Amino acid sequence: MKFPAVILLGLSFAVLVFFFLFIPDLRTAHEPKLHEKNKAAKELLLCGIITLAYAAAAFTNLGSLSDPETFVSFETGNSTVLTLDRPAEIDRLLLYTGIDTGSYTVAFSEDGMTFYTAAKLEQDYAEILKWQEPELLCAPGTRAAFVLVSAEKGSPRLGEIAVFSGGMQIGLSPENPEDRSAVLLCDEQEKVPEDVSYLNSSYFDEVYHVRTALEHMEGKRPYEISHPPLGKLIISLGMLLFGTVPFGWRFMGALFGVLMLPAMYAFLKKIAGGLLVPACGTLLLASGFMHFTQTRIATIDTYAVFFIILMYYFLYRWICDEKNSDLSLSGLFFGLGAASKWTCIFAGAGLAVIWLVFRLYKLFGEGGPDRKKLKELALNCAWCILFFVLIPGLIYYLSYFPYGIANGLKVPEMFFTGEYAKIVADNQAFMLSYHEGVTATHPYSSRWYQWILDIRPILYYLKYYPGGRYSSIAAFVNPLICWGGLAAMMMLAVHALIRKDKTAAFIVCGWLAQLLPWIFVKRVVFEYHYFPSSVFLVLSLAYLFAFVRGKRHGKTVIIGFTSFAVLLFVLFYPVISGLPADRTAYSAWMSWLPTWPF
Repeated sequence: MKFPAVILLGLSFAVLVFFFLFIPDLRTAHEPKLHEKNKAAKELLLCGIITLAYAAAAFTNLGSLSDPETFVSFETGNSTVLTLDRPAEIDRLLLYTGIDTGSYTVAFSEDGMTFYTAAKLEQDYAEILKWQEPELLCAPGTRAAFVLVSAEKGSPRLGEIAVFSGGMQIGLSPENPEDRSAVLLCDEQEKVPEDVSYLNSSYFDEVYHVRTALEHMEGKRPYEISHPPLGKLIISLGMLLFGTVPFGWRFMGALFGVLMLPAMYAFLKKIAGGLLVPACGTLLLASGFMHFTQTRIATIDTYAVFFIILMYYFLYRWICDEKNSDLSLSGLFFGLGAASKWTCIFAGAGLAVIWLVFRLYKLFGEGGPDRKKLKELALNCAWCILFFVLIPGLIYYLSYFPYGIANGLKVPEMFFTGEYAKIVADNQAFMLSYHEGVTATHPYSSRWYQWILDIRPILYYLKYYPGGRYSSIAAFVNPLICWGGLAAMMMLAVHALIRKDKTAAFIVCGWLAQLLPWIFVKRVVFEYHYFPSSVFLVLSLAYLFAFVRGKRHGKTVIIGFTSFAVLLFVLFYPVISGLPADRTAYSAWMSWLPTWPF
């Protein structure tokens, strides 16, 4: 570890130590009182400023809006010929791949009669919806006036082809204007990028989820069936709005990441009241590295976490106010979450534990069970069966309609057929066996005990540039939130046991519900699986803010802690956003642990 990194790491620990020394003795402290309500206009303004500032960061450099969107579907043995605007010595070749797999051969010719192999490209499941730059097999300085593209195997889709000479792009046109394939391979030449990067190409698990979202849009049988469909359907909404381009397939995730902020503000407003705690807690979420990185990549985790926030928020409201409308909304969002990703079922288990403890407290408290309490419990159980079992089950069942369409079934009659029911049931069996049987290894895999200490981030993207610059996208938790949140969670657990603090117990239960199942999972797992738990780290710190704000200089301490978290977000921004930076200089400041891959 270099000296600048030691300084930053030491400063972070100093902030943590100072903050926790400032917290009152929770062994004798009572639950903080809600502050008086503020004017709605002030609430909306403050929450709006935080949300809009984060949205500006989230949507900046999210992805290209101008990638190729017309594709040629090649069958094995098919080929097409393009003509260069002028004969040239080709030194670079780019191809934009579609969602199907196979392989191509690209050949050059100077006279249009004799072609020689210039490049071969294997388009497998991990090499789709991205610009590919195959190695040229021809001798340097070889001239070409024609390009022949032919499919060697499979039925791959190809969106565009571009050739370069001396660093300059050479225009292409179809040799035969009636050849539709040739026309489509060079109809979007203005969209060829100067630099291939995450901005104009898919990366990491986007190759699975975006592909499946597009297949759902086209009514095709999906490739990725290891998760329920709803998350991919949400991704497809962005592509319907902006096209099958990186900005389009990442838009909904970024939008849901933005929407998490007002949801968190409302949650903390209900927990602590006032302006300071909700605002600073929301800023902690906004400065979360995992939150930023994970919501800007087109995978389904974002939607699961968004629904987890809402299902816990409305359950907390129900515990406070006992309105069945809140309980209903909690169950509704549980259903939407479960239809997006199974991790929401872990969250549902946490909801069930909280509900059970609350009902037992109500039943045996204040004089013990009586007829009225038993009747109330029976009605509440019936309500929960409706909104946490039947309606979520219906949402889950209906979300599989793309699978039915891909099998030739029609909406709405498909939902009442045994064939559709079998499709849904078979996929559940497949998902269970798939996740139990994943034995692959990965250089950035990690275990739960590494997540809680921020030891092993996962690197989604890495590209080196000339001059010692590099671009990276890493997923891990803001260290101040990760380490501080873990300490806060332990304090709240003790406080919940000693002082019977219901809010502290609620937060700890939510965190454990998302973390404990992963202790027993044997398959390869990654730091991003800690994303749902990181939300509860923010809640734990913000709840401690509520204890601190009443102390002398408490507001200054809260603002200082939050400001440092935001500062770390700014300093680590290149690591989590893909912004190119000087590798040597940046590594000197940001390589806090030897296991951090940047």
